[in-house]
Amino acid sequence: MKYSSIIISALSLFTASVTMTSCSDVLDTAPNGSLTWEEVFSDPVKVSGMLAKCYDKIPQKANTYQNFETLVVALSDDAWSSADATSGVPVTAIYNARHNASSHPLRDTGGIVANGGTAAGAAIGNYWANYWGQIYNINLFLDNIDTAAVNNEEERSRFKAEARLLRAFFYSELVRWFGKLPIIDKVYDFTAQNPYAGMKRESVKDVVDFIIEDCDYAINCNHLPWRITTAAENMRMTKALAWAIKSRMSITAASPLFNEGNDYWEWAYQINKDALDALKANGYELYTECQNTGIYGKGPANAFRELVATKCAFSGKDHETIFQHRINNGHWIWHVGYVGSGENNTAYCGAGPTQELVDAFETTDGEPVLDLEKPYLDDQHLQPNYNPNNTLYDPANPYMYRDPRLEQTVLHNGSKFKWDGREKTVDAYIGGKHEIKSSGRTNTRTGYLPCKLVKPNTDGGSGNVYNDMLPWKFYRLAEIYLNLAEAAAEAGHLPEAREAANKVRNRVQMPELPTTLDQKNTILRIRNERRVELAWEEHRYFDLRRWQKPDGNLKATCAWLTAMYITKNNDGTFTYERKNIWNKERGGAENRDLLLPLSVSEAERLKTNTGVDWQNPGW
Repeated sequence: MKYSSIIISALSLFTASVTMTSCSDVLDTAPNGSLTWEEVFSDPVKVSGMLAKCYDKIPQKANTYQNFETLVVALSDDAWSSADATSGVPVTAIYNARHNASSHPLRDTGGIVANGGTAAGAAIGNYWANYWGQIYNINLFLDNIDTAAVNNEEERSRFKAEARLLRAFFYSELVRWFGKLPIIDKVYDFTAQNPYAGMKRESVKDVVDFIIEDCDYAINCNHLPWRITTAAENMRMTKALAWAIKSRMSITAASPLFNEGNDYWEWAYQINKDALDALKANGYELYTECQNTGIYGKGPANAFRELVATKCAFSGKDHETIFQHRINNGHWIWHVGYVGSGENNTAYCGAGPTQELVDAFETTDGEPVLDLEKPYLDDQHLQPNYNPNNTLYDPANPYMYRDPRLEQTVLHNGSKFKWDGREKTVDAYIGGKHEIKSSGRTNTRTGYLPCKLVKPNTDGGSGNVYNDMLPWKFYRLAEIYLNLAEAAAEAGHLPEAREAANKVRNRVQMPELPTTLDQKNTILRIRNERRVELAWEEHRYFDLRRWQKPDGNLKATCAWLTAMYITKNNDGTFTYERKNIWNKERGGAENRDLLLPLSVSEAERLKTNTGVDWQNPGW
């Protein structure tokens, strides 16, 4: 494969002269002054600081997007934001289809800086500029590390592996957002007569092969660890992360949106099988035993909730988390996004889970509530197509006998939560304290509130306790199991697909998938399992897109979404009615929305210099 070099105008280039602090921790060392590159690479401390710059711009995600929004989740069919009518807010522009290549709020959004939201060196959004800037820095580091001054050869070996794996990480992020990319493995040559000669966007498969080469280099490095075991090294690269990136990227390349009509599922299956085997052989395992039942209770999903709502302590019992951010303010839960709806010291609700997400949770007998192939009989999702084999679901009592992960993901009418030092009940019925409203930011649009990524006893009320906010977990082992399940099902290895999915289901005591399922229904069940297990972790946004063909769109899933309107009857019972959240289609569901656009100026500049249209379809 021929690797091109590139200059992208949006690069946030590392300055031509730097100095370093004397801190020995790689991630805490940062350049910020006036030195030549020769001086930088002739000093081991400064070399360490240059590597630290390569770790910049790893995004925090969660509620740190502009306006405290869980933006990526709110743009999937799992959520709807109560900021839908607020001017100047990203979701408002996209919901109303006012986004374009010149101004795309998801591509261009910045992170929250105030109140500790986004720390120096972290980033939210601005993906094209931020990530290409980091790839430039990494290539600069790699071009010099072989002759740079280091403390010892073991350090040089580890630094090089870290840099290549960081490049794989940033490339993996870019692929998911933009699709085809140029492959850049060297610093751009500014003196070339024709700087853009031969530059082109490679196929996603070729880009993923390039990513995998970097991952394999890291895996084969004797001095790169499998696991981070100290807080000081939190977020440094590991062999486990290399396998996790390979796992996610292989199913990305094999998916309909990106495979260009080729069948790569057997290839993806083998990569995921090897990834899971390697991770298990080196101590990674699902988190199945809750350590603090006083907080998380004794229910079948208590370990699941403890895992997703607790920072990985490295030396503790969590051997499932593979890679998490080092910043501890990833999830804003005080006054926003968790309770809202008029509770003391709350500002607004943020995004609320949709009825569509709630519908995805099976009943405890392992039967889907709806027909997964055609879950709704109408385009507006007001007529559920119930699974005829399900005998437990009762529309008049819809939260009974459900997959226990529902209670650990969604606050619904009747749910319990702690606020102002005492237990409270969610009153989501019309007239209740947490009632659904079609306007204003302090009430849910959907009849539901999120709770998955928050400790059950987090009290943001009068005490303003919000110091348990979590670093974002980019990869955990359950995803690798589900990646393998998907690839195995698509490749026709149905017993292995079921076995991998069942490991995740077993943790929460859900029945195993039936052995009688054919390939089509196995794939449908595994896709639904991903939705339930990985809800609110930003997977659904990308899954919906990669499962589409290039000429597809998101009309069936994201254009019309529903809420649950609840009436409290005189006898204390409740009446439940599905209604559309809006009386018009929500934006962001067109064919063009399968990928983000390049900015107009960037696309025009590249086209002028290469003679090729670089813009993604529809923009």
